[in-house]
Amino acid sequence: MAAVVGRRAAAFELGILAQVFGLDRSAEGLPAYDFAVCGEHPGPVPTTSGFDVHVPYGLDRVVAADVVAIPAWPDEDADLTPALAEALRAAHRNGATLLAICTGAFALAGAGLLSGRRATTHWQATALLRQRHPDVVIAEDVLYVDEGDIITSAGAAAGIDASLHLVRRLHGTETANAVARRMVVPAHREGGQAQYVERPLPPQPAGLAEVLDWALLHLDQPLTVDRLAARASMSGRSFARHFRATTGTTPHRWLLEQRLQRAELLLESSDLTVDAVAARAGFGSADTLRHHFAGKRGTTPRAHRLAFG
Repeated sequence: MAAVVGRRAAAFELGILAQVFGLDRSAEGLPAYDFAVCGEHPGPVPTTSGFDVHVPYGLDRVVAADVVAIPAWPDEDADLTPALAEALRAAHRNGATLLAICTGAFALAGAGLLSGRRATTHWQATALLRQRHPDVVIAEDVLYVDEGDIITSAGAAAGIDASLHLVRRLHGTETANAVARRMVVPAHREGGQAQYVERPLPPQPAGLAEVLDWALLHLDQPLTVDRLAARASMSGRSFARHFRATTGTTPHRWLLEQRLQRAELLLESSDLTVDAVAARAGFGSADTLRHHFAGKRGTTPRAHRLAFG
């Protein structure tokens, strides 16, 4: 994996990549990556946080990498150098998966790699991205966009979500969950960055976390909005409104994602039949599980088990 920095480096977003992909966790049975920080001019590079980082590798490592990751790009209003743009294009031609965190999307767009494709960036930078690169289809209300060979994340900490998503895609849910536990972060967050855009919000009642914890222990049972609302001592409409304001998604979508993750974990770590997995994850039947797997994951339970079981 090659993490690419320009004339300046974004310390936090580079740190995300170092935390997810730069630590050797092989002693714990987790994957280890050949992680390299690269730039056009190896040596000390200033960060946006007031200190320098040492960049040991040049663009040749970028061209040869299997995964090329770009942390936030502080100089989003400047053109890429021809050498850096060509290195990114060459890596893409060679089959690398490209991951851009926060304003890292500006670097990919500057290399012409996002033309006509969906992408996201920090909510404060969407207007500039649209202005500088009108050929990019910008998705604003998401934490990340997965276009297969290119993944872009929303602002700052959404880079954790996108990085763990890539780990999940490469190694399965169980591995991504294990990495998330070691980082003390959620393995998957529902909703989008719209919930973080600056806007006045009315005071919200407490207690949602306890309801979600309870729901995770009872995914195999019928869980309606009214049943969840009763746990929170709220009406169904008030609960749904509070849920959306707090999480950025609906109770139904959140439950579906949690059930899919439970199914993935069972497929990877047990010999249960698909019918049994569907029952324990709360889908009721194998057909319903297959339907949602196809719609949300683009695959089948059997194919997921073969890939990660």
